[in-house]
Amino acid sequence: MLQCLGNEPCEFILVFDNGYFSEFGTFSLTDWMGHVPPALLAKNLGVPEATFQGFPKEEVYFAKGPVPPEPAAKPLAGVNPPPLSHKHSLHSQEPLDTFKGGREWRVEAKDFPISATMTGVILELDPGALRELHWHPNADEWQYLLSGKIRATLFGSRGRYREATLEAGDVGYIPQGYGHSLENIGPDAARILIVFNSGTYQTVDLSQWIAGQPADVLAVNFGKPAATFEAFPKKDVFIAGG
Repeated sequence: MLQCLGNEPCEFILVFDNGYFSEFGTFSLTDWMGHVPPALLAKNLGVPEATFQGFPKEEVYFAKGPVPPEPAAKPLAGVNPPPLSHKHSLHSQEPLDTFKGGREWRVEAKDFPISATMTGVILELDPGALRELHWHPNADEWQYLLSGKIRATLFGSRGRYREATLEAGDVGYIPQGYGHSLENIGPDAARILIVFNSGTYQTVDLSQWIAGQPADVLAVNFGKPAATFEAFPKKDVFIAGG
């Protein structure tokens, strides 16, 4: 369950590692107990059948109550923490890397072991900055624009290419193996929540790919003199400044 602890509304984003997830494939405590005969509940829980008079007969999706006490009340059975934490404070850590055009925070399964099938990233792009052309060989990419305005490009084999503009609140999706880029086209910094359906982060960046090739191979591929490519980056760019 998710419960707001303060006096102001709480907003959060839920992300699942399976695109076939359906709210109708889960059930709540109220929905289940509301459809079980009171006599069976009484026998199961060892309390009088009258205990269940007035209990909801249908699912309670949102319930409103008083602000919870501080410290939080303990479970009826007492506190029994799981072996792995289900909380990770991404912004309590320093950025994984800082570039001319932005910053990246990242949490993988090795950092957050209970999240074995997902990787999370916060990407900050300064105005004009570009998360360079790249592709992910092991995961789909799901983007939620927290703030700012970006242009996302998408490339697939056989010449398939598309561009889209995303603003705060928009969601973008890149299938596994598709080339893409993210460019801040607004006047302010852009913040993007990015989630991958794999616990291990893998990326192949365009600058990295080119830098890994001999100049003569590039010359043959592009029909240009080998000297043309001497000015290209010799290492991964990742984020290019504006």
